Amino acid sequence: MPHEISQIVTEVAKHIPGKNLGIHAHNDTENAVANSLIAIQAGVRQVQGTINGLGERCGNANLMSLIPSLYLKHEFSNNYEININKENIKHLTQCSRLLDEILNRKPNKHLPYVGAAAFSHKGGMHVSAVQKDPKTYEHIDPKEVGNIRNIVVSDQAGQSNILSRLETIGISIKKNDPKIKQLLEEVKGREFIGYSYDGADASFELLARRIVGEIPRYLIIKAYDVSVKKNSSGEIVSSAKAELEVDGETIVCDGEGNGPVNALDNAIRNNIKKISKYSNYLKDLRLVDYKVRILDTGTEAVTRVSIESTDSKGKNWFTIGVSPNIIDASFKALIDSLDYKLFKDNAPAST
Repeated sequence: MPHEISQIVTEVAKHIPGKNLGIHAHNDTENAVANSLIAIQAGVRQVQGTINGLGERCGNANLMSLIPSLYLKHEFSNNYEININKENIKHLTQCSRLLDEILNRKPNKHLPYVGAAAFSHKGGMHVSAVQKDPKTYEHIDPKEVGNIRNIVVSDQAGQSNILSRLETIGISIKKNDPKIKQLLEEVKGREFIGYSYDGADASFELLARRIVGEIPRYLIIKAYDVSVKKNSSGEIVSSAKAELEVDGETIVCDGEGNGPVNALDNAIRNNIKKISKYSNYLKDLRLVDYKVRILDTGTEAVTRVSIESTDSKGKNWFTIGVSPNIIDASFKALIDSLDYKLFKDNAPAST
């Protein structure tokens, strides 16, 4: 525990110079970072840790928390000479997420300093205060560690959230524009039936741009059919067929997959050459994560599906779909993912 570390290091430092003392803290009691910091104050001059706190059992002291604390907190920066290049601090968030990418791990959005939620703001009054003075709710400027402020849009959202979020995604609109109220009511109405734009920024941006009138039509889904069969050898086979309309032309796509959602995805993207207009835009699209949440009990429950997608540029985005039918919910999230990819890459509209 931190108070024990302080006592132990203080006593040891009476016999061994601090320059010869180091600490290697594990996180078994969620105190690895705290123990490392208090050890420095007690005399230790070498600190060991790992990026993102990776390590056996509960992990090691997280360097992504230790480094900015040492550099950006005056209690340490004013009293200790720290061998850290100021410019490199701005790359901490990138460093953290690069390691997760190399290890094919989903980043922990709740990590201090570098997590995607570290500077997120949700409640309307909360957001209003941050817009007036970020220091009311932020202990540092997120840019100092290469992170960004995130204004969350949810059923708790007020006009401040909506305006701030629109500004973040590059939509310029006046405060008294009736579309603001329309968007706010649409978000709250959708969240009432199960949508959650907390972690589905791409779906929110598409919704906002559709209401504001700043997004073209791309793929129009006219119909689709999905089947799951078990053959005589016990193998489960999922197949899908979809009818898409592009530039007034109906295109029939079919495909198979290890599940109905994978089959729908393959049906569209395996036939992408038929949609030559969009083939180059969608060929590097990759689904990273697929999550299902049941919102009510029982087999007739409403289902929420979240999809995380990425592309060759390393950009990740999140989309959502809600329906009593899990396939329909999945398809809504999937189509949002395709639409967002086409929009952010400036694909031409369907005529």
